[in-house]
Amino acid sequence: MCSSFRSLLPALRAVTARCPPSQICTSLRTYATAAAPDYEHKPSHYGQPLFQSHPHLLRPNELTPGIPSEEYERRRKDLMDSLPSNSVVVLIAAPVKYMSGSIYKYRQASDFWYLTGFEEPDSAVVLEKNASSRGYRMTLFSNGKDSAKEKWDGPRTGFDDALNVFKADDALTIKAFPAQLRSMISLYSNVYIDLPQSPRKNARSTKSLLRYLSPPVNPRSEYETVVESLSSSRRKPLAPLIAQLRAFKSVCEQQVMRMAADISGRSHAKTMRFTRPGISESALAAHFEYLCSLSGSQRLAYVPVVASGPNALIIHYTSNNQVVQDGEMILMDAGCEYNGYASDITRTYPANGSFTPPQKELYSAVLSAQKALVGLCTEAEELSLHDLHRKSCDLLRQELKQIGFTLHTGDLERVLYPHFLSHPIGIDLHESSHSDRGELLKAGMVITVEPGIYVPPTAQFPKHFHNIGIRIEDEVLVGEKHPMVLSVSAPKEIADIEGACQGQLGLEPI
Repeated sequence: MCSSFRSLLPALRAVTARCPPSQICTSLRTYATAAAPDYEHKPSHYGQPLFQSHPHLLRPNELTPGIPSEEYERRRKDLMDSLPSNSVVVLIAAPVKYMSGSIYKYRQASDFWYLTGFEEPDSAVVLEKNASSRGYRMTLFSNGKDSAKEKWDGPRTGFDDALNVFKADDALTIKAFPAQLRSMISLYSNVYIDLPQSPRKNARSTKSLLRYLSPPVNPRSEYETVVESLSSSRRKPLAPLIAQLRAFKSVCEQQVMRMAADISGRSHAKTMRFTRPGISESALAAHFEYLCSLSGSQRLAYVPVVASGPNALIIHYTSNNQVVQDGEMILMDAGCEYNGYASDITRTYPANGSFTPPQKELYSAVLSAQKALVGLCTEAEELSLHDLHRKSCDLLRQELKQIGFTLHTGDLERVLYPHFLSHPIGIDLHESSHSDRGELLKAGMVITVEPGIYVPPTAQFPKHFHNIGIRIEDEVLVGEKHPMVLSVSAPKEIADIEGACQGQLGLEPI
């Protein structure tokens, strides 16, 4: 170790001290304060980063970065305590996806990861409710160690570590899973289980030639056969129950989500500085992704929207293949995934660093509405997502009238503002497949607030606003009386945006 690096160690250790539980960390973690004895051992002994092999990523009590082992135990217990007697829970890992014979970067199934923290494919978990002090018995199925395959694909977690690290009561090979599953579920009257989603809708009933040119990647599995043999009275949906738990973010989850939003927010700011007329939309998307990766992000949370000029009128514009022109606005909807949690931020800014008067006027209208809506994201307001959306329509209508729009029935909701205001966010970008938009917001939920106005070049709208699309999106942690904007690192005020673009905030593009 060189002497210059030794001199930095006290500072690095100070930076990495854990934030108090009552606070949300605003600085990114760098290195853990202590190194395990086998820190220098490469390759790792495990199928995913653990403190024993990656002390620069995890602290001693963490099972995954930022989330302690005890929290995974609490999640499982909360789920099992909510179930009736004589119940069993079954989850399987996400399948491996391939492209041109190579494996995509693997991402674990969200519910499976939420309950186990286990990140390897070809795995499954069974939780059996019982009368023990723990409240359940956990069996983890996985590939286990295999030196021949590990030579090609990298290390795997052994069965002993599945017991000791992941707190399973029993660890078995995944090859035994179908037989064990058939035996286990025969003992219970309530089987909480979900079949994996088919990669294509109506894949089994498709009669077109494409079915034969592109056969499904995975044939019908023995697991599906076992599950479908269950009577409808015994088989219960699992995902809606886990969704209820995932809706409320713990302090640790809030900290990780704040870190994800900080990475994305700073990348937005630096991409503003990087932008100039004549650059391609794809270069801006690549720059954003590079900055996120450089800061520790594992992947983007979704395909980014980098829409210049009239492209911003396309809500989900992801082609990102045109050139930015002088005088245009850029709508960038982009966020990273960090340590298992998504971020989702949209900013709209001038390509040349300065708003024109019409751009500034329309942007100010959207910003005023967005800030008012953020302020309503509290439990005390007793509002639902539907309520917030209705208020967003009222606020945007008022703001547009003040800057010269004459709106007729349907102009706002069908043309200028055709999308919904908000969605829950967490491990998944849209944690809304099992959520109720009519449910009142509660403290601990995290949602997006993203009003937008998209003005087509038609005669009923003021001409100087034509072909301008503006959306402003933040991630908001719902509080009892006060909301917290997690995405505060992304410039939003006009002066801050122009300062970021022009280099007046001390930002460098990289």
